Amino acid sequence: MIDPRAIIDPSATLGEGVEVGPWSIIGPNVSIGAGTKIESHVIVKGPCTIGRNNHIYQFSSVGEGTPDLKYQGEDTTLVIGDNNVIREGVTIHRGTVQDRGETSLGNNNLLMAYVHIGHDSVIGDHCIFVNNSALAGHVIVGDWAILGGFTLIHQYCHIGAHCFTGMGSTIGKDVPAYVMVNGNPAAAKSINAEGLRRRGFEKDEVAAITKAFKLIYRRGLTVDEAIAELESLQKNFPRIDALIESLRSSTRGIVR
Repeated sequence: MIDPRAIIDPSATLGEGVEVGPWSIIGPNVSIGAGTKIESHVIVKGPCTIGRNNHIYQFSSVGEGTPDLKYQGEDTTLVIGDNNVIREGVTIHRGTVQDRGETSLGNNNLLMAYVHIGHDSVIGDHCIFVNNSALAGHVIVGDWAILGGFTLIHQYCHIGAHCFTGMGSTIGKDVPAYVMVNGNPAAAKSINAEGLRRRGFEKDEVAAITKAFKLIYRRGLTVDEAIAELESLQKNFPRIDALIESLRSSTRGIVR
């Protein structure tokens, strides 16, 4: 399962059934869970923990230190969950001591070719990042988000659960849950209705989220005023909670 041309540091821990292709390098302080497959020409540096049944394709760099000028080689970490697909040329950097000290990627995510995940970013579960989308440091992305190709996200931005970004979007503010954005700079267009339907949201739930979107974006309310009105919808539609929470947690202001 380990190609003889691969280089595995003696301190690395590889679970049952791990495959490592030719000319890949697994560095010190790396742990790789059972069933994970590392293709050829991959570099994995530690401290780094990779879960079970991941598939990392050629020319990816996983667990490298960040180019952030404040980083001075501290032993920060990268944690990757289970069942992720990391395609060709993806780069994922470890955290910094100035923030969490850890970059994390959840479970069941698809990172297509040449995606970049910056230091201290936190990615949830079931996300899809299309080719060449890139996260600066300190970005948080909620579950089920989809980033269109060449999406660029500024540092410290929060991308809510079930969001969708159009191709080439440039995002400098927070995107509330369920919202679809597009453009440079990105602007809110609608809710991700099709994505919600595919994930089993009921028609009345999608209608309530659509109403919430119009309340935020069509009535000229401040964020605090919008939250106050959304709380009345929340009683009958608990999924509005995610939208309210993403508004409350916003630190950069929301895309308009």
